[in-house]
Amino acid sequence: MAKVKKVSNPDEVQATIKQLVRQTLRETLEAELEEFLGYKKYERADTENYRNEYSSKTIKTSFGPLEIKVPRDRKAEFEPQIIKKHQTMLDELEHQIIALYSKGMTTRDIQEILSEMYGFDVSPSLISKITDRILPRIEEWLNRPLKDKYFLIWIDCLFYKIREEGQVKSKAVYVAIGLDLEGYKEILGFWTNGSKSSRFWVKVLNDLKARGIRDVFIFSIDGLKGLEKAIESVFPHADIQRCVVHQIRNSLKYVSWSIYFGGSKKRS
Repeated sequence: MAKVKKVSNPDEVQATIKQLVRQTLRETLEAELEEFLGYKKYERADTENYRNEYSSKTIKTSFGPLEIKVPRDRKAEFEPQIIKKHQTMLDELEHQIIALYSKGMTTRDIQEILSEMYGFDVSPSLISKITDRILPRIEEWLNRPLKDKYFLIWIDCLFYKIREEGQVKSKAVYVAIGLDLEGYKEILGFWTNGSKSSRFWVKVLNDLKARGIRDVFIFSIDGLKGLEKAIESVFPHADIQRCVVHQIRNSLKYVSWSIYFGGSKKRS
């Protein structure tokens, strides 16, 4: 994976996120065109319509602008569904795409998220084609080797929406971000379907170990249940620090606020 610029906080991971989003959209759009034309790329077909290169499109995401290539057909009849013709923002799609790259996702989970991304009933054939195209990419990313040492690893979570039993629910995706000894940061992985137990976190940390990590100087965490105990078990020599932002937020819950208006004091 290409290195990103040196950073001083754990929020600047746009390069990796945008790469995953772009890669997924590319494979999804290719599958849509394949479904529309009725034959795979490079296959011969008895038809007057066929692939006709690509057009560029820039869409806005919470991680900055993203340029994608949209495949075209000769007759200009193909209308992409995942990214509409005049759509310029991804809305909830980016978090759902991130969820696809989480360990713990089954093929069925992935297909449910893909269906939710479209927001309407799509053919099982299309979902199957998309799944077949993105699964190898997901597996490659999930199992890529990591460095043997990291100065700092942040662990936090983000949320994506999925429809279950007719209701839209928010589900957590846990993310680990590593700062290496050269000062470069990378996303180490995403995990889902966790019970927030020590057993779950031991599995996450052992996954990091299996991919090459041997030593971590500091873990920065936000008090996720069972995580501190798991770190002490898997990386016993690592220091554990509570994320300052979360420390402040947790402390503020116990603060009695006083607000001043023109010399008078109002207690909230």
